[in-house]
Amino acid sequence: PNEMEGFHFFTDSMTDILMPSKFTNPFRYVPHPLSIKATEAVQRYLSTQAAWAEELEKGKMFGVLVVRTPQGEVGFLAAFSGMLAGKNRHSFFVPPIYDLQDPQGFFKTEEKKISAINRQIDQLKGAESYIDCLKKQNELITSARIALENGKEALLAAKKQRDRIREAGPDEALKRRLIKESQFQKAELKRLKEHWNRQLAAVAAERSRYEEEISRLENERKQRSATLQKRLFTQFEIVNRNGEKKNLSVIFEDTPQKTPPAGAGECAAPRLLQQAFLHHLEPICMAEFWWGSSPQGEIRRHGYYYPACKGKCEPILKHMLQGLQVESETSAQETVLQPKLEIVYEDQWILGVAKPAGMLSVPGNIGAISVYQWIREKYPYATGPLLVHRLDMATSGILLAAKTKEVHQNLQAQFKNRTIQKRYVAVLDGTISANEGTITLPLRPDPMHRPQQIVDTDKGKPAVTRFHVIARENGKTKIYFFPLTGRTHQIRVHAAHPCGLNTAIIGDELYGKRAKRLFLHAESITFQHPVTGETVTIEKKADFS
Repeated sequence: PNEMEGFHFFTDSMTDILMPSKFTNPFRYVPHPLSIKATEAVQRYLSTQAAWAEELEKGKMFGVLVVRTPQGEVGFLAAFSGMLAGKNRHSFFVPPIYDLQDPQGFFKTEEKKISAINRQIDQLKGAESYIDCLKKQNELITSARIALENGKEALLAAKKQRDRIREAGPDEALKRRLIKESQFQKAELKRLKEHWNRQLAAVAAERSRYEEEISRLENERKQRSATLQKRLFTQFEIVNRNGEKKNLSVIFEDTPQKTPPAGAGECAAPRLLQQAFLHHLEPICMAEFWWGSSPQGEIRRHGYYYPACKGKCEPILKHMLQGLQVESETSAQETVLQPKLEIVYEDQWILGVAKPAGMLSVPGNIGAISVYQWIREKYPYATGPLLVHRLDMATSGILLAAKTKEVHQNLQAQFKNRTIQKRYVAVLDGTISANEGTITLPLRPDPMHRPQQIVDTDKGKPAVTRFHVIARENGKTKIYFFPLTGRTHQIRVHAAHPCGLNTAIIGDELYGKRAKRLFLHAESITFQHPVTGETVTIEKKADFS
């Protein structure tokens, strides 16, 4: 095993560490002590790679898989996602499932042909004769427009002059001359148009010859790229514990997207499991961690553990994990078996309840009761959709429900018009310097890592949050958040993102580190009562400090 790419024995004895009973769920896990030991070994190695320092600083995902050899020895495999230092193969790490960099492979061969087409397109677009042609066409268009405008103005002036002569009552001979003059000038304008049209047609034909060739090459490039990608997907033969093999095209054919996304099969998790299964190693536990700076938009922190990406890896790992006993994805943090909903406000039209952390606002797929179901059972005669807004499962705090359809519509309109005021309290996993301010970072869903959100200045929806620091103690910050918009995970992303507060909320396993709970609580809500017109404020203090 020690000669296998990416395989390493632990330098310390692991006999005092209890082996896990089930394999890690790659989409929801707390790193096992063995995975942590393996991660530390990989991180020590990365710290010594001076040649990679600049690239590593930009950020990359790495992974470890603790395995047992057929001889019963325990070690670990290490992997990185994508490329590292211009290569997808380094002796310290497991090899790729398919080596895109093989100089004799079809991918590199076809890639060279596509690159040659790219150069031809660039040469044509940058050709001096083509650029001169574009310049000449623009100049001709301008000259033609000026000449025709002048011709039309001269024709109009001559017509006005003839009209004045006609008003004076000219003789028949002069009338005939005026008619001939008009006919001649109209014919001259027509000849002028034809003159410029001939010149413009000639230069357009010259331009068309270039652009037809460019278009032909671009179509050829598109077809070659699509064919290459399709063939490439078939080269990724993914094996599982049972020895069953499926290529990426087969794995993704039953998914909503049908076609594998770019980069599928090149992440650390599939590489690790592939190496283990090919060499008859028994997977024990695994983890993935980020090394370096956070990428733009996403939130990744140096040294933090992260789940596998769902967009690219979920269908692959679903196949690869067959034959293994895997931990459940449901965590204690997300399940409230005996929900303790507290009614904090009630009249004949409105209900305000305090939702505990870990309880769903509306029915989900984890089998636990939701706030909506609890209210529906308690108030069977209430009409309308009931809940006016939602809270993340991990967030505790006040939720409003309407007992009638009309009240529900009114309250939703207040949310839409942003007249409802909400205050959240949170504890940040670090100290921030600013005492107050406003965060404006547009958000959109991350299709590769649902339900996570990312910052996107082009396609994201506006998201605005005000904040006010309450206290700083023991390296933590207690803070009020006032969301002025209601985007999914808005407060959590605005807290954690480097362009926001750059400090995640304690317990935020999506954007920071997991803890016993998410320290975020909807503490107060103020609205205008739809029936009485009075201003109503409902408060419920958090059960954390």
